Amino acid sequence: MKHDPTRLQPVPMRVLESTPENADTTTLVLDCDPSCPIVPGAPGQFNMLYAFGVGEVAISISGTSDDRRQMYHTVRAVAPVSDALCRMRPGDWVGVRGPFGVGWPMLQARGRDVILVAGGIGMAPLRPAVQAVLRERAAFGRLLVFYGARAPRDRLFVSELARWESSRELELGVTVDNGGGNWGGRVGFVVAALGQAQIDPARAIAMTCGPEVMMRAVTQHLLDRGMAASDIYVSMERNMKCATALCGHCQFGPEFVCKDGPVLPYDRIADLLTVREI
Repeated sequence: MKHDPTRLQPVPMRVLESTPENADTTTLVLDCDPSCPIVPGAPGQFNMLYAFGVGEVAISISGTSDDRRQMYHTVRAVAPVSDALCRMRPGDWVGVRGPFGVGWPMLQARGRDVILVAGGIGMAPLRPAVQAVLRERAAFGRLLVFYGARAPRDRLFVSELARWESSRELELGVTVDNGGGNWGGRVGFVVAALGQAQIDPARAIAMTCGPEVMMRAVTQHLLDRGMAASDIYVSMERNMKCATALCGHCQFGPEFVCKDGPVLPYDRIADLLTVREI
């Protein structure tokens, strides 16, 4: 197999934009000019981002520009590396390895209704799937997007959500656990919003990303409504260190999330999701 240095050595990429999404989350736009050896990944894949002098962390790709010359990563500051990435500004440089992993089943979704269910930061890896459907809208059936956040201030991509809400290209349901202030939208769990939607289980394919407790509830709800487990896909989050299935940090039963995932069909991991601390 031909050696690919972008999988082992970080490639410096320039930050074009740094946009705060909320109090602890920032979206970085990276320059993918034609000379860059990093190829923008498919929806659901991730890159390893390296903050020089601090360390490296796995971050999902949260979008690409239409000409694929810009790549987006949405980062929540929860540790030294992610905090350093969130403090980057235009003109700074970040090291990038990737893309890695198995993405969303966009090919299998063609011609079908697409149900996307996100919780919290899980909207970031699902956003490219929304963009992919919208770019080839006629190739898919209905597009239903459900997004749950803790509070209105915790939502990601607020301006984009507003565009989606006013669009006839998709059906959007946004809900928060706790409303307040001027929030006039739905309050409650995202599964409840999903439950109010009309779906055809024989025609649909579902993709979900968020806290595991949310994904378990979403998958069970879809199963109860008649969807096949093989038509439901989940994106798993584990401590990915090498991204090449060598270190074992992200092992999930017999699977390695960095190589076999992060997107996995539910029927392949259903039993694993019931095991605590795995």
